[in-house]
Amino acid sequence: MNYSKFVKEKAPEMIKLLGHLIAYKSVMDTPQIGMPFGKEAAAALDAVLSAAKKLGFDTRNIDGYCGVADYLPEGCSDIKLGILCHLDVVPAGEGWTVPPYFLTEKDNKLYGRGATDDKGPAVSALYALYAVKTLCPSLKHGVRLIFGTNEENGSADIAHYLTKEKMPPMVFTPDAEYPVINCEKGMIRLSLEGKLSDKVKSISGGDVINAVPARARAIVGAEYLDVLTKAAAGIYEVSVSCEDGMTAVEFNGKAAHASIPDGGINAITGLIDFLARYIKDDTVCALSRLFKFGHNDGSGVGIKMCDDQSGALTAVLSLAHTEGEKLVCGVDIRFPLCGSLDMIHKGIEGALSGTGITLCEFNGTKPHYTDPSGELVSALLKAYKDVTGEVGECIAIGGGTYVHEIGGGVAFGVEHDGTDYHIHGADEFVPIDEFIQNTVIFAKAIEEICG
Repeated sequence: MNYSKFVKEKAPEMIKLLGHLIAYKSVMDTPQIGMPFGKEAAAALDAVLSAAKKLGFDTRNIDGYCGVADYLPEGCSDIKLGILCHLDVVPAGEGWTVPPYFLTEKDNKLYGRGATDDKGPAVSALYALYAVKTLCPSLKHGVRLIFGTNEENGSADIAHYLTKEKMPPMVFTPDAEYPVINCEKGMIRLSLEGKLSDKVKSISGGDVINAVPARARAIVGAEYLDVLTKAAAGIYEVSVSCEDGMTAVEFNGKAAHASIPDGGINAITGLIDFLARYIKDDTVCALSRLFKFGHNDGSGVGIKMCDDQSGALTAVLSLAHTEGEKLVCGVDIRFPLCGSLDMIHKGIEGALSGTGITLCEFNGTKPHYTDPSGELVSALLKAYKDVTGEVGECIAIGGGTYVHEIGGGVAFGVEHDGTDYHIHGADEFVPIDEFIQNTVIFAKAIEEICG
């Protein structure tokens, strides 16, 4: 089937729909009746279901949590394949050179929050199914597109879906990288609390727990203005100023996804490391030892580990804010197949002993693994090779794709190794040629699995 020609002809429609979706600031917000994750997420869901209906698919909104678009060819009664996409996004953050919630086309790229994660792939999946419906109507099995609205904040959408519907026997999500991801690290999110002395009035940084924070800020006593100003000289990430009779310290880092933290510069740990050199605050000094600036391996909290199959553990101190005299921090951990929730919990408890810092919350999921020799993986790798000409192999990542809790599911696209799409950072984009190619790859995969 000449999916490429069809998709190129439909590209203007696809870009228009993507722009429509990007315009919704679908960050998790205050729930309302029928809108469990806020108005904008609900509006984005309504928009994509409306588009799917116009293309001839059977659509349903499942209580505002997620929606489905089904294609059952004539004479077919079973849905074999599910493609799982999400319409929610992380906050825009700072540093954008284009409007984050307006699709900007520049240098053959489409910019906007969600262009790659995951509104762009959602549009590609929709038009891939439309291409198959138009060009290959005699499929033997049906396909379901699932559009969720809570992937970035715990996937409560999918938990709700599973109380109402069954997952198709084969599921992939275009929420990560090519070729196929069959192994994902386990994930832990925890919170820590420690008391600040009167030397440190406040510390704040980070927008979401699953991203390396790009900026952090502290207010300390006026008596530290001179020493910290001198110390900051020549350190381009740090700025010190007088503010309302106090000393303000800011650290400018670089955002990155928490699963690949070495690609970023952690502003919170950078700020804490800087302060700990000159201010003897027990909580600040302890945190500087436990979460060493420039080190994301968990060694400071005694949980460093690695295996050949899934790689090394990562630990990111990603959130910080002050509540009165108390500093509250959030930490994102991704751990390999060789680790366990209990092992890591015990390691952290041991490392915190005697520091005055308390472990308040600890929530996690086990690693995810799917057999690479199964029908789903084989079909996806064949589709990838047919379109790109490249032979692909299964890979492992830091965890967190949309199929993490779905047995037998895998991630399939859309990022290519070597390209920084600015996922969860400023100026997120998708190249137009990749936007089109993703659609063709998904169409080939649908035909391969359900034809």
